[in-house]
Amino acid sequence: MTNGTSLDPWYDSYAQRTAGLSASEVRALFAVASRPEVVSLAGGMPYVSALPRELVTGSLDRVMAEDAAMALQYGGGQGLRSLREHIVDVMSLEGIRASADDVVVTTGSQHALDLVTRLFIDPGDVVLAESPSYVGAIGVFRSYQAETVHVATDEHGLVPEALRETIANLRAQGKRMKFLYTIPNFHNPAGVTMSRERRIEVVDICRSNGILVLEDNPYGLLWFDEAAPQAIRSIDDEGVVYLGSFSKTLAPGFRVGWALAPHAIREKLVLANESAVLAPNSFGQYVVNAYLDAADWKGQVDTFRGLYAERRDAMLSALGEFLPDLSWTKPNGGFFVWLTLPESLDSKGMLPRAVKELVAYTPGTAFYADGRGGGNIRLSFCYPTPEHIRLGVKRLATVVNDELELLETFGPATRPNSVVRMSSSVSAPPPNIS
Repeated sequence: MTNGTSLDPWYDSYAQRTAGLSASEVRALFAVASRPEVVSLAGGMPYVSALPRELVTGSLDRVMAEDAAMALQYGGGQGLRSLREHIVDVMSLEGIRASADDVVVTTGSQHALDLVTRLFIDPGDVVLAESPSYVGAIGVFRSYQAETVHVATDEHGLVPEALRETIANLRAQGKRMKFLYTIPNFHNPAGVTMSRERRIEVVDICRSNGILVLEDNPYGLLWFDEAAPQAIRSIDDEGVVYLGSFSKTLAPGFRVGWALAPHAIREKLVLANESAVLAPNSFGQYVVNAYLDAADWKGQVDTFRGLYAERRDAMLSALGEFLPDLSWTKPNGGFFVWLTLPESLDSKGMLPRAVKELVAYTPGTAFYADGRGGGNIRLSFCYPTPEHIRLGVKRLATVVNDELELLETFGPATRPNSVVRMSSSVSAPPPNIS
């Protein structure tokens, strides 16, 4: 045994890749945000109280009455066949034609993301990701010692020309690019949706460069004004791995997600799944399967859609009323608004003052692998009531205005990484889009 440190005697024994493990800025907020007096606009927690209890208890009762012996037992590494058939039906709503044989059930889509990264990434490989990108994905890529390189986005999603330029620059440096990670629908954290034309172009770019596309789509069915374009996987079934989840359209507590992959990748995913967990959660699979068998699950998705649309509207209205000089994205679905602060403010540095004012948000720095994002805030509208959303935005406005007043008095400070401007991130609509 080596000496380690006074706090951790095993410090010198850890694998090198553990250096990439770090606490999520979102998770670190939960302890504060869960206090009842704090309005949390931080976490992307679904409003599961809108799920009628009888739908869940009915599914539980059926499983225990009819399938208890199997549901409480080990299962196969690929997942329950009947559930995989239901998943194929769910994906068909977004234009995907697939076989249940190519679906692998996982412990949430985060697990699927981890498995795909494990299969493809060697230390030093490059993962291309939108700018900004999902904090949980950045953590996975870092844990496998990948280099995450961000690609510019705007109000229509990933910018194809920026993708071409990024690939060319990385190739000139001799870098190995394994896959592009994208959330094309109602992006987390930016709230934007990739246009149909760009989806086709992105697939062409990646195909011509031998780069896999990893399409993460937890929010696709939660559209408000109009449905998102059909999935990227519907364009190319050989160059795209599609990740899905029941966490947003049913409940995250079941921890049931999936990956749809080309056949050869599917085989390796099953082996990696068995190596990691032996088999995905059998009981959760049986309950979700029973729910999809008997419940009006499409009607329940409609209920969630209406509820989140109302909350989106409440947030945009409150931003227009209390922070009219700022800019933000206008999501057509999902859970998030991406707010751009005045030049002089730093979202991470401002957070302690916000918590003191009893409002929590996620600073934009959580969504970059390179330290950017200080000029942005992710606001989540999925969990608070419309009344609490309004109150939270009002409190946030107090924080922003107080910070600006202090800067006028004492002079501006330099924002961390301020040399990197938001031109490589999401271009927010003008302030009056609310």
